[in-house]
Amino acid sequence: MRRPAHALAGALALGLALTACGAAAAPTPGQPSPAAAGDATLLIWADQMRSETLKPFAEAFAKENGIKAEVVVVAQNQQQTFTTASQAGKGPDVLVGAHDWIGNLVQNGLIDPIQMTEDQLAGYVDVARKAVTYNGQVYGVPYAVENLALFRNTELAPEAPGSFDELVETGKKLKAAGKVEEIVGYPVSQQDGQSGDTYHLYPLYTSAGAHLFGTTPGGDPDPSDLGVGDKKSVEAFERIAKLGEKGAGALKRSFTSDNSAAAFNEGRTAFMVAGPWRLADARKAGVKYDITPVPGFKGAEPAQPFVGVQSFFVASKGGNKALAQEFVTGTLASAEVSRALFDAEPRMPALEEALTYAAGKDPDVAKFRAAAENGTPLPAIPQMVAIWVPFNTLIHAAVKGEPVPPAVEAAGKAIAEQLKQ
Repeated sequence: MRRPAHALAGALALGLALTACGAAAAPTPGQPSPAAAGDATLLIWADQMRSETLKPFAEAFAKENGIKAEVVVVAQNQQQTFTTASQAGKGPDVLVGAHDWIGNLVQNGLIDPIQMTEDQLAGYVDVARKAVTYNGQVYGVPYAVENLALFRNTELAPEAPGSFDELVETGKKLKAAGKVEEIVGYPVSQQDGQSGDTYHLYPLYTSAGAHLFGTTPGGDPDPSDLGVGDKKSVEAFERIAKLGEKGAGALKRSFTSDNSAAAFNEGRTAFMVAGPWRLADARKAGVKYDITPVPGFKGAEPAQPFVGVQSFFVASKGGNKALAQEFVTGTLASAEVSRALFDAEPRMPALEEALTYAAGKDPDVAKFRAAAENGTPLPAIPQMVAIWVPFNTLIHAAVKGEPVPPAVEAAGKAIAEQLKQ
């Protein structure tokens, strides 16, 4: 699971754990790899899962081009690690990471635009193309898409709810009949339980017609148009509060992503809002489930989950930029690599050709794609860092049952003050 960690943006610690795939010893962070002292070495940084999959492709590319290639595992705090090493002139040539890093990395001059043709870009799903486009330029080669959806226990709830209101009513009836303990497993809090979870609550917020930022003519989020604090945001949180601890009791601050999943997998709730990272556990638990889009409020807008897009980036300060561009736009943009990455970890591919392959192997892929239809890319602008803490605090206040208007006003003021800095 990955998304709740976005609430920690701007507070990353520089904790490093690097391991070179297939090498006798890991290069020390901030120092060139031993191979770089001789012939050109293409250095790729990725996490554990992707590094193992990428290694044979990197080696084949290196052999074809008469160079060396090294894939290094960056186990944690990848963005901060990359930023620090790159600014010291000792980072990689290619980085694997989330699309919402783009604004910060571009602002700091750390990644280059990707040299992809229009035909290449046309091969990707719309939301993936949009996610990696920033200020009118493409900065990443997308390879996987992930978003929230509604998991439903089909033995407890055979029919998909038409709205979130209907979901709550079904959950209340099941609870009254003693068939479940909770109305819905909906993550309201971060894993530490101390702050709200903007990523998970965002679909309900948008269904009520509210927004975080407006949109520029070019399609990017517009930080000059802050939605938190306006009338629609108050109305949205009034509706959310009615589902909270002093209302229907469907939303509770005690629910995190982990214990929501546990409740669903153990049959203590018929519904769970989660991403594809929860599929393996649900299957292992033997739950008979279906997956549908997160439903919105009755008579309101569709719920819009955040969509995250995993991508390949070319480092601006890398020592082999031309080779990195060729590797990323040629090898890594291929359907073969996308299929291999899917086989290693079943995330929805961003490349249409690989998506067809994945859907043939796993019907849940198509269901998550349907759940992403109304989704919006997680904002990649640097100003998004101003949202997390105030909005998380607002979520807890509303779900707890505190008066909504002053809580929304406080959050909007706090965000606006950060945006001025």
